[in-house]
Amino acid sequence: MSAAFISPQISLLAKCPAGLEEVLATELNDLGASKTEILYRAVAFEGDKRLLYAANYHCRTALRILLPVSRFSILTEQDLYTRIKAIRWEDYFSVSDTFAIDSTIISSVFTHSHFVSQRVKDAIADRFREKTGQRPSVDIENPDFRINLHMNSNEVTVSFDSSGSSLHKRGYHVSNAEAPLSEVLAAGMILLSGWDGQSNFIDPMCGSGTLLTEAAMIAMNLPAGHFRESFGFMNWKDFDKALWDDILDEAMDQQRDINCIIKGSDISEKNLRSAMANLKQARLHKDVSLETIPFQEVIPPPAPGVMITNPPYGERIRVEDITALYQDLGNTLKRRFTGYQAWVISSDMRALKMIGLRPMKKHILFNGPLECRYAGFDLYDGSKKASKQQKDSD
Repeated sequence: MSAAFISPQISLLAKCPAGLEEVLATELNDLGASKTEILYRAVAFEGDKRLLYAANYHCRTALRILLPVSRFSILTEQDLYTRIKAIRWEDYFSVSDTFAIDSTIISSVFTHSHFVSQRVKDAIADRFREKTGQRPSVDIENPDFRINLHMNSNEVTVSFDSSGSSLHKRGYHVSNAEAPLSEVLAAGMILLSGWDGQSNFIDPMCGSGTLLTEAAMIAMNLPAGHFRESFGFMNWKDFDKALWDDILDEAMDQQRDINCIIKGSDISEKNLRSAMANLKQARLHKDVSLETIPFQEVIPPPAPGVMITNPPYGERIRVEDITALYQDLGNTLKRRFTGYQAWVISSDMRALKMIGLRPMKKHILFNGPLECRYAGFDLYDGSKKASKQQKDSD
């Protein structure tokens, strides 16, 4: 087991929100991952320690990067305790370190993840007490060492969580508007749209500016973890600081200037104050323009460009007439966004149809617990047929 911790080539697992698995697999492949396999809300892959660090630092759609260290089958509660206690935990962290257990349970042997976490904690603590005479402390909020346990039926996988706190916690989000988007979901939406940071970008209902901040980071080629101060692997006994510094230096060399217009607007001044606070925290406030204006009156930057927005669904933000809102959105897109690609996410399927445009693409994504459709529209000048005829005659 200890060999898996330091092996040049290791099996790893990246967790992500449902619907972003293929995007994450592409990100991992671009970083040099091998044997990538798309699972539900996860991507399995192989790589070395450098890739483990780089995946945490660069991947925009990953929530956690896990290092599986033990797999076994159990039939009883005692089996779980015995197998966990047999792991040489003292090889991986010290009795002076704090630890925490995250459990995911799909099993008839156990039905409660909190109970499983408690039994795993007891097994680890008992082993340390037998070996050292002391028990390490549990810290649920900010542990030195985070352990992930996944139980499917009677099959158990124990992993070390190399990320620490969830990777959606980028480090720039200091102020929230109503119903904010997760940073990972916002980045996934941008990557699904195909926007590469070269054409203009606008979010006319920007809220606290998560889409704008993620877009600016993509345009500048800033890694997703650029603003984070720590990752779980930094507390591991085999942490290689020279390797980590090399990854940071390489990323710095690959940064670039923003060569497009990134614009956000919102009807709420309070929302825009939140957006500005977050952009300032990320030191990107000079690269993004903000305007207090109804989306119906927005004048987008010149085409070509991409518009991505997260309008109210009527779930967490109440709207007097959500049908009218989406009709207005469709009319605004047709009237003002010619030459753009427009992307809209919503959990209200009926309202989404009121946009009155036929989607070129649709994806199923989850905004928190809400199942949403993420729809993309090509906004041609006139009909699609007329646009094609114009291209053919050029």
